[in-house]
Amino acid sequence: MDLAYESIKAGAKEVVLCSRGGFLSFPKVLNNFSIFGSEFNGHLPIDGLITNLFESAYVHPWVAASHLRWFVSDFVIKRVLWALTGTSAGCNQWVGELPPERLGRAYVFLNKSHRASTYLNRPYRKRSKWLSALSEYHDPPEDVATPGVVEMAPWPVGFDKDGVVQWDWDKCAMRGGSWKKVKERMQDRRIEPDLVLFASGYRHEFSKWLSPEYPRAWDADIRDIVCSSTPDVAFIGFVRPGVGAIPPIAEMQSMWWTAYLKGWMKLPTDPPHYYLLASENARIKHGVDHSTYQSTLARDMSASPSLWSLLTTHGPFVTLIYCFSAAFTSHYRLVGPFKSDSAPEVVKTEIWDTVKRRGWIGNIFMGVIPMAFYALVNLAALMLEFLWIAAGRPDVLGSYARLTGKPKSKALGGIDRHAQMDARERKQKRMAEEEAEVVPN
Repeated sequence: MDLAYESIKAGAKEVVLCSRGGFLSFPKVLNNFSIFGSEFNGHLPIDGLITNLFESAYVHPWVAASHLRWFVSDFVIKRVLWALTGTSAGCNQWVGELPPERLGRAYVFLNKSHRASTYLNRPYRKRSKWLSALSEYHDPPEDVATPGVVEMAPWPVGFDKDGVVQWDWDKCAMRGGSWKKVKERMQDRRIEPDLVLFASGYRHEFSKWLSPEYPRAWDADIRDIVCSSTPDVAFIGFVRPGVGAIPPIAEMQSMWWTAYLKGWMKLPTDPPHYYLLASENARIKHGVDHSTYQSTLARDMSASPSLWSLLTTHGPFVTLIYCFSAAFTSHYRLVGPFKSDSAPEVVKTEIWDTVKRRGWIGNIFMGVIPMAFYALVNLAALMLEFLWIAAGRPDVLGSYARLTGKPKSKALGGIDRHAQMDARERKQKRMAEEEAEVVPN
């Protein structure tokens, strides 16, 4: 995306962006909206839109295991995007959408390199004037002033003897949606590129610098940081958030491993609920939900503050910010083994600023309403758990193990740990085979 944007800005004669399966596009920072004529330029990073209370903190294990929050937020966000931009495929994304079964934050990494959208959308964007009068997403003026189009195309199948790109247009049309329009626009075009740039991904490879007896990143079966058989070797920064950033995750992972090495915590044994949902044959399976992963690590090392501890230690203002802001690392330095004297000031200034930038309306729709809804959901799950236990079925969904610390048998809706391990073993085998392919003879 960045290469396509820079190419069109530099005056390239023709730019074609090819995608294997589509993408979900969202800007790094939310701004440039108008609603009923009022401009919204909050410059709010999308990482900071999620609230803590009842979404990351105080989440019932059943709610966490169901990933309900992801599906509910997808349902709401798609309709909000349609109302604001005219399309639910992404934020002002009129072409290149994902298939319906993968269109959502529970499945993919957001494409936050959004600047090329202005030029991708030009041939495809069509919205009624009356809807645009109600709400509109405005492209940056400096990009609107630049002529040109970044053409969308499916992944090429090859090149002919003259260097002309070959595509499977029937397969492209079968995707439906805007891909049919892509076929209509591009199938009769002769694309003979001067330069082909591949941004087709990467893979982890350790064999050139790490001895075979050591585990690899895909062997890290505990919080994707350490392998249970070799916990003195840690892999920091190898998980990838769907929305969020790797550096704060790496900081939390470093604190987590340090806490283990210093004997401040034991290795956790409870199953994680932070993985993005991926098909069995997916190439990348180390995707995580940023806030869920951060809060999980914090709970492991007793750094996740309770509301009571925040109120009594830091007062109501810090407590309010903790509830309404996202899972920032500084929250997990208010209490616990890495408590810092400077953390409260960071929360009161920098993190409070992310809450203020939403505005009153933003905090109602992205704070109060979701918080109230998930409070009811978690309360309902807690009451249902009590009913299960009272009915003599404490083994269902792990209630007995959670309350007593004793292992449970696999029953009814219980989590099948053998199935989880089988999936991990298949992933380990595939990644090991890939690494073997790059080992020099």
